[in-house]
Amino acid sequence: MSDAVRTVSVVALAIVLDLAFGDPPNRWHPVAWLGELLRTGSVQLMRGSQQQLLVSGAALTLSVAALGGATAWALSQGAVLLGVAGLLLEAVALKSLLSVRGLVAAARGVAQDLERGDLPAARGGVGFHLVSRPTAGLGGCHVASAAIESVAENLTDAFIGPLCFYLAFGLPGAAVYRAVNTADAMLGYRRDRLEYFGKLAARLDDLFNLVPARLAGCAVVLGAALAGERPRSAFAIMARDAGRTVSPNAGWTMAAMAGALGVSLEKPSAYRLGSGPLPTARDIERAIRVMLAGAALALAVGLILRLSVH
Repeated sequence: MSDAVRTVSVVALAIVLDLAFGDPPNRWHPVAWLGELLRTGSVQLMRGSQQQLLVSGAALTLSVAALGGATAWALSQGAVLLGVAGLLLEAVALKSLLSVRGLVAAARGVAQDLERGDLPAARGGVGFHLVSRPTAGLGGCHVASAAIESVAENLTDAFIGPLCFYLAFGLPGAAVYRAVNTADAMLGYRRDRLEYFGKLAARLDDLFNLVPARLAGCAVVLGAALAGERPRSAFAIMARDAGRTVSPNAGWTMAAMAGALGVSLEKPSAYRLGSGPLPTARDIERAIRVMLAGAALALAVGLILRLSVH
């Protein structure tokens, strides 16, 4: 079996496993383990001067990323020795670094809470599963916006990003990507001590996502065409509004999704993307369809390109 065929087989198995079973409980989830290491390390290390915070935060981020990459390398080497059985082992490991079914389930849960008028439950669901911003004071439209923003952004973080790194660098690359992405999600904020402690995590995540985020934005545009939405508007709004977010990457998929749905996506006091009204619960399912179509297209293109490289 050639390396290209093996890689494509692992990716295909990983996607099937994710769609069939979703995410495992946190006690069995490698990304949750990385998060726990980051949480424990930040409790121990996040103190001192600005310079000390920069150094200790960088050391924690790099150490966790290195540990994730080294563990993935050892696992991938063992999988090769196991032959065909190793395909399944590596697919299980790669599946743990992707999350499509879990993302869809979380977004649909928020939509269902909104549709039955349970705003407190919707706020709780979107805050627990999808975004890190405060949600207690959000109205229904802003809860729907937050859910759609997460669906769009996680097309990069939870699918196209790790897939790109796996296709380019194997399982260790995907593991390092997810470790840095997790560090950014936990530490990469411009407030208090995290301004310095999480700076390297934020900058590395920006660097790692420069290509995947733009590919994901294009995937949203093409996914809009497949899903019967507005691809021309998706492209136009992406080109106009992608730079309106603080992150150099997050705006690409979110702006494209706003254009695809004909709505505005807004994080109060931070950004507003698009030209239409704020979304409602029904727009969340439309966003999911666009995201899934974009993910399928990105997967197909990625696997075809990998097979074409010998």
